[in-house]
Amino acid sequence: MSSTFARFPPRLQQAIATRLGWSSLRPVQELAGQAILDGKNAIVLAPTAGGKTEAATFPLLAGLIEREPQGVGLLYIAPIKALLNNQCDRFATYAEMVGLRSFVWHGDIKGKDKQAFLKEPAEVLLTTPESLEVMLLSAKVPHTKLFGDLRAIIIDEIHALAGSDRGTHLLSVLERLITAANPLDNSPNRDVQRVGLSATVGNPEQILIWLQGSSQRQGVVIDPPKIPAKREIAIFQRDVLGAIAREASRKALGQKSLFFCQSRALAEDVAERMRDRSTEVFVHHSSVSRTEREAAEESFQNGNNVCILCTSTLELGIDIGDLDNVLQANAPSTVSSFLQRLGRTGRRAGQTANTTFYCEDMETVLQAIAIVELARSGWVESVRCSDRAWTVLVHQLLALTLQFGAISPERAWQQLSFIPDFRGITDEEYKTLIDHAIAEGYLFYSGGLLSIGERAEKIFGRKNFMELYAVFSSPILYKVKTATGYVVGSLEQDFVDKLVPTMSSFLLGGRAWLVEAIDHKERSIRVEIAPRGTKPSWGGFSPQILSYELCRKIHSILIEDTDYPYIDEQSRYSLVEKRNELGVLLRQQPFCMIDDGHRVTWWTFAGGQVNYTLKYLFVYLRSNWKIVADNFKISIESPDASVQSLRYVLDQVRSNFDWQSSEHRTEILAQLPPYRFSKFQPLLPDPYSVEIIERYLLNWEKTREFLQTQT
Repeated sequence: MSSTFARFPPRLQQAIATRLGWSSLRPVQELAGQAILDGKNAIVLAPTAGGKTEAATFPLLAGLIEREPQGVGLLYIAPIKALLNNQCDRFATYAEMVGLRSFVWHGDIKGKDKQAFLKEPAEVLLTTPESLEVMLLSAKVPHTKLFGDLRAIIIDEIHALAGSDRGTHLLSVLERLITAANPLDNSPNRDVQRVGLSATVGNPEQILIWLQGSSQRQGVVIDPPKIPAKREIAIFQRDVLGAIAREASRKALGQKSLFFCQSRALAEDVAERMRDRSTEVFVHHSSVSRTEREAAEESFQNGNNVCILCTSTLELGIDIGDLDNVLQANAPSTVSSFLQRLGRTGRRAGQTANTTFYCEDMETVLQAIAIVELARSGWVESVRCSDRAWTVLVHQLLALTLQFGAISPERAWQQLSFIPDFRGITDEEYKTLIDHAIAEGYLFYSGGLLSIGERAEKIFGRKNFMELYAVFSSPILYKVKTATGYVVGSLEQDFVDKLVPTMSSFLLGGRAWLVEAIDHKERSIRVEIAPRGTKPSWGGFSPQILSYELCRKIHSILIEDTDYPYIDEQSRYSLVEKRNELGVLLRQQPFCMIDDGHRVTWWTFAGGQVNYTLKYLFVYLRSNWKIVADNFKISIESPDASVQSLRYVLDQVRSNFDWQSSEHRTEILAQLPPYRFSKFQPLLPDPYSVEIIERYLLNWEKTREFLQTQT
């Protein structure tokens, strides 16, 4: 078989050799190139900076060279705008060197540039899922002219989309776009080739099935053998944030560092403590203004003494220049996140990928060790795909009414029912959703067609329905401005409602601000710099769920006597103490329950979903028990609670409980808190909304499996 490079058109071969100076392709590029040139759909796996972008792009450009498209031939989709901007120059170079053009489309691109593109489309288009929806709903965008000859789609960082509302939304929009651009059922361009790129995913075969959608092409996972690489890991336990900030500042001095934090509040707090320590400090998260984020990125590109405190906004493969250090406050919740962050370093020749953890307590030290050890063993979380994505289904119904003005329920279901994320929803359930939306005023039915209802228009109709385009929750935000009009960032309304002018202060952008005035009509807050600040309550209130596998690994760490050379003396001392306290009990009692007279604690180390399933199951069976659960244990307070009574209930569950009973299931689900995971969730019938909460919080099958191991 000829090599991938030999199969490229001469123009592409010459450009790669002369313009890029490449003498060979990497293994992932060779393997992916063969499959993509053969017309297959593919998931391409490679470490960050491992060449997977070129592995997908070059063979797809080869097809465009041999037969130039009429309009856009290649669509590149990134989950976030920052990654899109980051890839802009790279795609411009690759397209230009073979005589093609590329264009980036998102909300920050000027209208005149978009108009020029619509008049004369480039062959390669880079965009985000939300911007693609805007194009699809716009009457000014000629869909057939633009996308009627679309050949292929590249989805970058696909693990960040699959299994999420944004992934379901993207797949739905792609299918609708292909249909709109090729309205004839027998159009030869309906089966568009699809390529997904990812650095870390535990179940790539499942992701490939998800990516296929309506495509009938063959699919393949490209996962070349990984070359073992040296990694430097260090875990430090420091009990106060001041000590963490002080040591991180020393580590970052004179270098470029990313400091990942698990919450925006923590990022703000640590940033404030790191200021005035000889290192330039920035904060980068979704509530910080675009100006502030861009200033951080620019300073990072041009400086050598910069530390950016960030959440997951810089976790994806954005190239922000040569990076010396990855720092981590406490521990991420997944192995996948750890590997993504670790992969930001070690890109330069002679440099080693590294991560330094600064943990506030022994619990996060254990979590960090477990994540590192699972990564060393090659284990990564699987993406959990759903075939009952209710919130996106109702969103897509509203979007279809806007796209067509009005649409029949049958035609809408015809466009959506074959999408993998909706295949588990029955025709009868779909009809129930439609009836509910009509009854509640979100849709109205006239002449056999559905149109957007007055209630939905009131909620999502502002600014030409811009509230509808973003699938994931977009709470009402207030701009935070100084007296000179400089925008510091934004705060959510729930937090703003608690502020008192001239009295309240908060942290944002790594600084403390005093509230001068609040304008609810303009949704703005005027502030001045305050000497001290208190951190705002960012985000929601739903519990953080750790996986069963991660929690079982922590259990293993506690009962074994393995030494971990990458932890510091304080961490090692705390680990010995924890092993002597809890570890001894876990070794003696695999089924570890402790009765301290007024509370029974069962140390399950089974993860959040199993423990919350057990919690609500116990509440159903013993209504007088007060139960608190987390990822590692279940605590029961009640006059009649004892180790013996808990064992009795568990024996009942193992032997007599009917896990398939709809009556049991309904009564248990009725106890779940009304968590809100999507702004479209309130549009659903109650049972469908509860199902979303159930999916996040509970896992019936894993709980049954776990109980069979506990005797």
